[in-house]
Amino acid sequence: MNASNAPDQAAPRLAPEAFAERAQAIEREVGRVIVGQTALVRQTLTGLLANSHVLLEGVPGLGKTLLVRTIADVIDCGFNRIQFTPDLMPADITGTNILVEEGGQRVFRFQPGPIFANLVLADEINRATPKTQSSLLEAMQEHQVTVARQRFPLDAPFFVLATQNPLEMEGTYPLPEAQLDRFLFKVMVPFPSEEDLVAIMDRTTGAETVTASVVCTAAEIVFSSASAELPPRPSSETRAVSADRLASRTKVRKRRITSARTSGAGSARARRRFTSTSIALR
Repeated sequence: MNASNAPDQAAPRLAPEAFAERAQAIEREVGRVIVGQTALVRQTLTGLLANSHVLLEGVPGLGKTLLVRTIADVIDCGFNRIQFTPDLMPADITGTNILVEEGGQRVFRFQPGPIFANLVLADEINRATPKTQSSLLEAMQEHQVTVARQRFPLDAPFFVLATQNPLEMEGTYPLPEAQLDRFLFKVMVPFPSEEDLVAIMDRTTGAETVTASVVCTAAEIVFSSASAELPPRPSSETRAVSADRLASRTKVRKRRITSARTSGAGSARARRRFTSTSIALR
């Protein structure tokens, strides 16, 4: 067999040690800017390196925007922030076609939205309506955006870090299950400790500003995510994890069905009371 007819060689694999070393270097550099929040930084980087997305829940003002911007600086890639509000429309996120003049003619040209970035911060995602929230589904799952029957791919790596306020706050819309499935996990953002608050005050009021340096490029992140040689997992462990996830999902759906039936029965009773009251008033 000639060398030209030989099958292509397998793509080089990244050893677990090299993968861990690169991840630790990114974590150390991000830790130079973010005070405390060690678990938050590690879990966010885990979602990035796993080519997935992360949902953060916590009150405003805990440094979530700074965290994503710092990660973008460390891996040298694009960053956009989207502030979700009740009047935000899907076209404000994905982009839209605008009418421009070219060569004496009017043509439609696609104007990309803020979703076209490597790292996207969806700030207070549960402040927007479900219609606007659903505009992220295709981008998060298929890494592309469809506008007017045209598909526009998103550059890799593509990572969405969404934040949401606690649901007991007014003006929030709970994320549907289809959207929650797009996230690898949800991380609760704790309030900084007293020592961390003192360090934050010293940094924000001092003359010196701590900045992060570039540790690797976006292409290296893509290579790390695609070629990491992870250790094999026993089949028994895989089956146990699948069974646990299936059991938890079944419990959640049963609770939702029971809640829906209860609310439906309550609505029926309320309608009957309203009808009887209306008849009595007549």
